[in-house]
Amino acid sequence: MKRQPLRARLLTALAGDPDGTPAWVRAIADGDDDGWFADGDAVWTVHAGTATFVAGIRALLIQALHPGALAGVHDFSRYREDPIGRLTGTVRWIICVTYGSTEQAQRETARVGRMHRRVEGTYTTDAGPRAYSAADAGLVEWVHIAFTEAFLGAHERWGGPIPGGPDAYVRGWATAGRLMRVPEPPETVAELRARMDGYLERGELRRDERVDEVVRFLRDVPFTGSMRVAYRVLFAAAVASLPRRYRALLGLRRTVLPVVTLTRIVLAVSQRALGAGPRAQDFARERHRRLARARAGVDSAG
Repeated sequence: MKRQPLRARLLTALAGDPDGTPAWVRAIADGDDDGWFADGDAVWTVHAGTATFVAGIRALLIQALHPGALAGVHDFSRYREDPIGRLTGTVRWIICVTYGSTEQAQRETARVGRMHRRVEGTYTTDAGPRAYSAADAGLVEWVHIAFTEAFLGAHERWGGPIPGGPDAYVRGWATAGRLMRVPEPPETVAELRARMDGYLERGELRRDERVDEVVRFLRDVPFTGSMRVAYRVLFAAAVASLPRRYRALLGLRRTVLPVVTLTRIVLAVSQRALGAGPRAQDFARERHRRLARARAGVDSAG
């Protein structure tokens, strides 16, 4: 069997399609407005970079420390049987909110919300059983701030400058938090860190056997060949980039290998591979150009 090119393997993992253009990506070119975010702003810049590969792993590691969030993953997610499907579902929401029209972003958010409404149950605490629901404000907030921290932290380590600075990214991505019904998402880095520290100080985060199970899975996701080697580097990078307190709580240690440099190599190779064809932001720019031409036509007619 002929091996797929690296670009096709990356896009299959990220978008579930070897060309990277499933129907939901092509739909980014449709819509009647520019979307929630501007071309080249902080959110576009952070989410366009391959440092997101590290960020995704880092976010999952941090999110797993909340027993309510982890219970939902353990009880309802098919990540063990279908890790690629689980990944592409999350990537789809991020891409549509970042680059799609507001209508597409709201439609994708509603799709995720429908899945979350089925996610509820109980988990064990020192004080006894505790009910959880994926719609709980505290759990939704934790997932949002852990995502924001992870993507910002990875970009600061392996990405370039952020237009407007780190606060601009936190403030911009707060829009996604509000779409997911986070009551008051943080809008500055200082607020983000204070919010995360609160979960630690209240003792809401912990490590148990379920956390260890997720860590073992994330350490050894079933990729093959060069993708497997690259992923092991990215996992080590996610661990190394974690704030020390979270790394200690997870029971993880940094590798002695020069993981920052190795990760730059992996991400550069990935960037070149993905740049060989259309990406989601190209479809967004197509929509922007169409709308700009329509506005220009209206202005000239007037």
